[in-house]
Parts: sequence; C-alpha cells; structure tokens
Amino acid sequence: MKNTKILFIIPCPIIEDGDLSELPIQTIKTIHNTHYFIAERAKTTRRFIKQTEPPYSIQDIFVEELDKHNDYAIPEVVLSWFESGREIGLLSEAGCPCIADPGFHVVREARKHGYKIVSLVGPSSLFLALMASGLNGQQFSFHGYLSNDAGKLKQQVRQLEEQATRKGYSQLFIETPYRNVKMMETLLKTLQPYTLLNVSINLSSAQQVSETKTVKDWKNNHHKIDLHKSPAVFIIGR
Repeated sequence: MKNTKILFIIPCPIIEDGDLSELPIQTIKTIHNTHYFIAERAKTTRRFIKQTEPPYSIQDIFVEELDKHNDYAIPEVVLSWFESGREIGLLSEAGCPCIADPGFHVVREARKHGYKIVSLVGPSSLFLALMASGLNGQQFSFHGYLSNDAGKLKQQVRQLEEQATRKGYSQLFIETPYRNVKMMETLLKTLQPYTLLNVSINLSSAQQVSETKTVKDWKNNHHKIDLHKSPAVFIIGR
C-alpha cells in the first residue's frame, strides 16, 4: 500500500510575484498534485499557487496558517491532517521553507507522526548571496536576524567580525527590508576598515545586485546601492 504520509517542503520565488522559471518542473508538479498546504500567510500562498496555473480551482485547496501570535503554533486542523496521513505541502513566504523561516516547527511535528520529509528544489537567497560574494563558501555560519537593540547589535557585529577574522568563516545574516539602511550604517560604523562586507539585494530578479568591498571602500561608495525596502543578505568575511 502506498505511503501517503509525505510532507513536501516547497520553495517559492524569493521576490513576491517572481519568475516561476526559478522552480523546476517537478516542484510545480508537486504543487499541482497537492491540495493541503501550511504557510505563514494564506493570501500570498494562494496567490503563488494560482500563478503556477494549477489544474484545479484555487477554491479547492486548503491552506492553514501557522499562528504567528503564539510562537507559530500548528493549528488543530493541521494536526488532524497529520493524524489522517494526508499528503501536505509546506510553503515559505519567500525562498526555501525552514531556512530563516518558522516551517521547522511543522517538520518536527510531521516527524512525530511518522511522515516522510521530501525537500524540493528551489531558490535560496543565502546560497545565491554566498555564491556571488567571493567569500569563504567552505565554512560559514548563518545568524538569521540580529538584534533590534542598537547596543546589542553593535556587540553582535563585533563578535561576527571576530569569528570571520579569527576562523575565516563567512558570517551571514539578514534584515527586515525597511531596516536595511540602518543596518548598513551600523556595519560601516562598527566594522574595521579592511574587513570584507558583501551586500546582496533583490536576488534572482532583474534588479539583483551583489557587491563585496572592504568597509573602507563601502564608506566611499555605498551610496551606489539602494538598500531601501529591498530583500537583502549581508555577509562579513575576510
């Protein structure tokens, strides 16, 4: 008997309403064969699925949101899906689920219910940025979002720089788009002049930019990159 207890981890374009050519045919086919989905926001998930031109009416799918007001708790209806062994798709708001994304809660619960986890191919802004940076891709660390507190942020930045300088590991992190400019200002004030800094924005789009410079050079030239409200990845290296 076929084991239908599968959780598909389904990437989507990094940029909202992005180019579906970023996704392999097999990923699109899996979306079209799935009717039960878990996501952060049902509205954007339905819009994305509609873009793929599914062979069913968009009203015929079920999309349940994780509870962002309760540590991304899994809804009871999703737990019932797990218990009944339905095939389920897990979608991110952008790029790959579970990477800088609360989807790992879903994977953990699915494993408890004996699910097979199938990761599908799609774009990851972190890897695209690292690939283009010219910084160490053999050893690297990802730190998600850094602190919103100005004092703690400076301390974290110094620690990341120390790790990059002493160990040679590239240090990756991201920021909410509307705070990118403030983040860049903090980095240029805090990092040493000859520390290397990569900034990659709008990855996978026609407007993508990826620049690696010393902090000293960034101070002279950073006005040439428009960070305002652009999805960005930052990498500190040597």
